[in-house]
Amino acid sequence: MKLLKYCPSCGQESLHWDGEKKWSCPHCNFSLYNNVAGAVAVVIRFEDEIYLTRRNKDPKKGKLDLAGGFIDPRESAETACKRELFEELQLTVDIAGLKYITSLPNIYQYKEIDYNTIDLFYEYTVSEKFEVNLELSEISEAIWVPLKELNTDDLAFDSQKQFFENYLKHIR
Repeated sequence: MKLLKYCPSCGQESLHWDGEKKWSCPHCNFSLYNNVAGAVAVVIRFEDEIYLTRRNKDPKKGKLDLAGGFIDPRESAETACKRELFEELQLTVDIAGLKYITSLPNIYQYKEIDYNTIDLFYEYTVSEKFEVNLELSEISEAIWVPLKELNTDDLAFDSQKQFFENYLKHIR
């Protein structure tokens, strides 16, 4: 992990990383916590197919991903699902149709800093397949993938790999 060196309180090059979640300054007793961040991931499903996106940016550029993202301050996980699905896919969803499945820990590395996340997985079933016109900023493509053809090695994040290994066992 790229460590912070300078204390934001006293300015000295004295910050110490505890190796898990906290930087502290022995000179002024300042503490900075790198707490777990909440994130959502939505399995959009039509019959035996799921809708996946391909990442167009690091981390994990080129890998498949579930639609979703970080939960904003003062936002519920379900509201984050709705917002992220609209931002990424221009898909408007009814929050009542979201089905919570499970949560898994993950590490999201961005610019050499490891962010510990808790990924909340939801399922959203649609009545028909759809295609979206993407702005190619975060996503390079969105595709329907038959569940029986899903290769978890193609997925971007360990939490999603772990999720699908369990999810696929229960739906086959």
